[in-house]
Amino acid sequence: MAALVGGPSAVKQATAEVQKICDEVKHYAEEKAGKKFAAFIAKSFTTQVVAGTNFFIKVDVGGNEFVHLRVHKSLPHSGEKLQLHSIQTMKTQQDLIEYF
Repeated sequence: MAALVGGPSAVKQATAEVQKICDEVKHYAEEKAGKKFAAFIAKSFTTQVVAGTNFFIKVDVGGNEFVHLRVHKSLPHSGEKLQLHSIQTMKTQQDLIEYF
């Protein structure tokens, strides 16, 4: 089944690139969540192509707890940094990554 234009991709296992994105936004995620995370390991993700790429990432934060991140990566020519748009806390490993 083909992906919907502008829609999210299929869920994929996290890659080194996705972990690097998580490492870069961890501080901001902790600020938004109001707490420090024992771990911050990317597990899976989907992408959405917009004016750049939105990454929806499931992250293991330790203690059998997960968060979902929405991170925007601008097109290379813009020179903008990664932006953590939102975070969903109190997720489980079984929760689906959905657009938010």
